[in-house]
Amino acid sequence: MSKKRKKKRALLPFRLNVLFAIVFLLFSALILQLGVVQIINGEEHQAVLEKTTNDIAEISVPRGMIYDSEGKVIVGNEPVYSITYTPPKNGDSADERLELAKQLADIIKMDDEAIEKITEREYKEYWYLLNTKEANSRITAAEKESLDDSEIYNLTLERITEADYKELMTDDQAKQIIAIKRELDSATELVPHVIKNENVTEKEYATIAENMGQMAGINVATDWKRYYPYEGSLQGVLGSIKTGIPQGEEDYYKSRNYQLNDRIGTSGLEMEYESLLKGDKKRVRYITDNNNNIVSQEVISEGQRGQDLQLSINMDFQKELDKIVREELKGAINKYPGANRYLENAMAVMLNPNTGEIYAASGQHYNREDNKYESADMNTVFTAGAVGSTVKGATLLAGYQEGVIDPGKSFYDTPMKIKGTPEKKSYKNMGLINDLEALQMSSNVYMFNVALRIGGEYNYQKNQSVSFNQDAFRILRNYYNQVGLGVETGIDLPSESVGYVGSKGQAGNLLDFSIGQFDTYTTMQLAQYVSTIANGGYRIKPHFVSEIHDPSNEKDKLGPLAKTKNPEVLNKITATEEQINRIKKGFKMVFQTPRGTAYSHLSNEAKTYDISGKTGTAQTSIDGTDLENWTLIGYADSETPDIAFAVMVPNLGIISGGQQYPITYNIVNRALEYYYEHTAPDDKDKEEAE
Repeated sequence: MSKKRKKKRALLPFRLNVLFAIVFLLFSALILQLGVVQIINGEEHQAVLEKTTNDIAEISVPRGMIYDSEGKVIVGNEPVYSITYTPPKNGDSADERLELAKQLADIIKMDDEAIEKITEREYKEYWYLLNTKEANSRITAAEKESLDDSEIYNLTLERITEADYKELMTDDQAKQIIAIKRELDSATELVPHVIKNENVTEKEYATIAENMGQMAGINVATDWKRYYPYEGSLQGVLGSIKTGIPQGEEDYYKSRNYQLNDRIGTSGLEMEYESLLKGDKKRVRYITDNNNNIVSQEVISEGQRGQDLQLSINMDFQKELDKIVREELKGAINKYPGANRYLENAMAVMLNPNTGEIYAASGQHYNREDNKYESADMNTVFTAGAVGSTVKGATLLAGYQEGVIDPGKSFYDTPMKIKGTPEKKSYKNMGLINDLEALQMSSNVYMFNVALRIGGEYNYQKNQSVSFNQDAFRILRNYYNQVGLGVETGIDLPSESVGYVGSKGQAGNLLDFSIGQFDTYTTMQLAQYVSTIANGGYRIKPHFVSEIHDPSNEKDKLGPLAKTKNPEVLNKITATEEQINRIKKGFKMVFQTPRGTAYSHLSNEAKTYDISGKTGTAQTSIDGTDLENWTLIGYADSETPDIAFAVMVPNLGIISGGQQYPITYNIVNRALEYYYEHTAPDDKDKEEAE
């Protein structure tokens, strides 16, 4: 091997070592630099990173609107000036918000409702901010040592007395500041919060716009508020909205992505259909620097206002029914002011018995204290009363199905006397009558016999005790429930009354129960009951909303159809078609034969509508005064009904030797006349619907 080759081999390890050394030094330098970045300059670089923090804010959009069956706006959104506050990231301090509230109080005036809402705690908190040193001096050193900050603050507020803040309660400017600060305190960071949008004056709007630079977070904008073209009609059913999550329901709403200052439906349809009406929020990405200042913002999603509701209510019919019920209530009170001194309410419901669509629902109330008549439409689902003979159709169905009577069965209608109870009878002795005549002339005694037989008593003897099965109450209630009496109707409202369930179990109570004078029911339950008879035995949910629409680009116009609410059958009653038709035949005799209890009270026009139904009178009392509840249920026409009705008027006086004002009949006569003249479907429409 030559010396030259040996020399090259010797140089190779040396060069590799040099290369390894260089690589080692480079890696060492890199590790050192990483250490400098992370350990020595870590905070500095973290601050740089924080300059570009992303925050997503969700901003509420206008609610969906509500239309009537003809596409007319019932509840709309009206643009208004608004003054808003958008807190910075991590918010302002209490002192900063106080100073901001003072500035705003010199420019805007909060309404009386906002002032009236000021709480004792808010007075104390305001006094605390003005007198912090004095307030803190009331906490001992030992208490400061043993309590955390929140406990110390609450204890401090407890020790602020009314004498301390009494002057604030009469200081108009102080109250304005407190009301404004309440709004500032409830705002969510980076989300515009409305401080005032009711009656913002042009001067207030302009002054705020000119001085926004001196008031951090304050802005002017265009907001919306609900408006009601038919104000005073159906207000309870439509419901209301409020700003802010209801107290005690924070977890529920926050889990559904609500902010503290969102507007939320709190009653009626606004509450029932909240998930549809609220819409999808606008989403904005904010880029903030290390000082929490907004560097830039980007709209991620424009959001979409809520979906619109179209009701089955025809507002022309609704307004007319309101007028009719109010005028007839007033007529009864004015004609017999002494006898009707306890008369205050009248309710009426008109609906489609085949679909459950409500055409109109009116409740009218006479406020005796103010001598004023008021709409009270929610009384149709919340005010329950004894309904009297209108339940007799349900009693006969129970008798048929239990096998205690057959269609055509006859009983003698004479007074009945059970040992230990008062005599019970019909309004007159009717002699031998069958089931149809019992409905036609409204026999109590016939129903008593049915009830006793359901209880196992087939051998009634006058002035003797009777032996009956206590299960008779449960059996009768079960059959009543099938047709909608004593149970929820399923109406599309947040809640409803099911009425009162009697608790006694004596024989006399069972007889009362069979003629509608024991348990109580609402007007809406009566409407569902008579609809179940009219449509052949299907208990259908009554409902106000018939369609859901997506928002339209045209002002006050319905958008594309999103969903149609189809009839929802709750149950099919167990009666046979023959048994149901028997009741329908009896109901027809009530209205269309001279001996029928409703016949003489129908107008000539109403007699042409082929009405079937049942009258009802129940005895009640107030302060020892005997009174009557009047009810009237029915449907038209008798063969292919397209409208059913229920009317209830509680606490009519009993006229000695005379006839009471025929309020229930007048309401039905006038309401049906309007319906058939203005809103009823013509024969072609009915054929297409079928």
